[in-house]
Amino acid sequence: MQALTYEGPWRVTVREKADPRIEHPQDGIVRVETAAICGSDLHILHGLIPDTRVGSTFGHEFVGIIEEVGPQVKGVRPGDRVALPFQIFCGACYYCQRGLTSCCNNTNPGTDAATGMYGYSHTMGGYDGGQAQYVRVPFIGVDAERVPEDVSSLDALPVTDAFPTGYQAAEMCDIKGGETVLVLGCGPVGLFAMWSLWAMGAGRVIAVDGEDYRLAFARRWLGVETLNFRDVDVVTAVKGMTEDLGADATIDAVGAEAAGSATHRALGIYAKLEAGSPQAINTAIHATRKGGVISVIGAYGPPFTGMDLGTYMNKAQTMRTGQASVKRYMPRLFEHIRAGRIRPSEVLTHRGPLEDAPALYRTMARKHDGCIKVALFPNGPTIH
Repeated sequence: MQALTYEGPWRVTVREKADPRIEHPQDGIVRVETAAICGSDLHILHGLIPDTRVGSTFGHEFVGIIEEVGPQVKGVRPGDRVALPFQIFCGACYYCQRGLTSCCNNTNPGTDAATGMYGYSHTMGGYDGGQAQYVRVPFIGVDAERVPEDVSSLDALPVTDAFPTGYQAAEMCDIKGGETVLVLGCGPVGLFAMWSLWAMGAGRVIAVDGEDYRLAFARRWLGVETLNFRDVDVVTAVKGMTEDLGADATIDAVGAEAAGSATHRALGIYAKLEAGSPQAINTAIHATRKGGVISVIGAYGPPFTGMDLGTYMNKAQTMRTGQASVKRYMPRLFEHIRAGRIRPSEVLTHRGPLEDAPALYRTMARKHDGCIKVALFPNGPTIH
């Protein structure tokens, strides 16, 4: 099969790899209809995630058709069109039984890191991802979610990660109604978080980014207020908009590659001595009111230094975080799509065949050509 292959920091190519095979009786093999490039794929592309090995295949957001299943698989069968949560989880451990599939004990054992994930380094289990024609899916009968017939594969694609991640980010803000919420980052996760905040009853949403085209997309698609951090001091501006209090809650939808001081970019992004830049999380601490909530959904990797813990503690804030437990949100989000409340595919500004993936990675990483998110078609453009 053809698959995207990691060649080292900043380098990916499409090569021929062996077809995946059933390795466990609960495995399945999925023919990938469409796979996305995620902003967190850029973290591993840029060398910020430990133990990313040459030859691995990225891609933790994909939708496809089941080709084959192992002898113990129940609940799905060949021919089913399915969306796969980006986590791999067993469904039976302490955490899975409580809906915390992002904390599964059995698919990335022996570590305090998150559960196994498709295409996200050996730190997350060493599983190959879905930016390929075919992919092995462990625990497919538990993990896979059938896509409703009236939902397109492109609308289902963000439901594998970006949409539920944004939804959980908003949920962690503990919205009661009428709150002012600051969202750092107008990428797909930030955009879906903004939509979810409105759906949950937020009274005001302020979006921050450094790219005017992304801010314009957020205003047009979601009707939010916007700030360009290159033009204003975000903390000063937000306090000026909130009677000098700060936001009731802030979502960090940026993570490790936040633009910030030259020192932290040198230490974290280039020297890899810390897990990227702490600029976004520190902005959240300072721009959120005393007693407010900080929701961290942006991806960081160990080790990490530079967080202003003293200010956070003295402001009596609450921080909630975690990889999104995607599976528990999927039925609800499909209901929103089927009801016509949202078309998630509208964030997929760039689309192309698998062979164009290296160029599309560069376009997304450099924020060129108005790129918000990329959809790839590993087996050709004919999809549901």
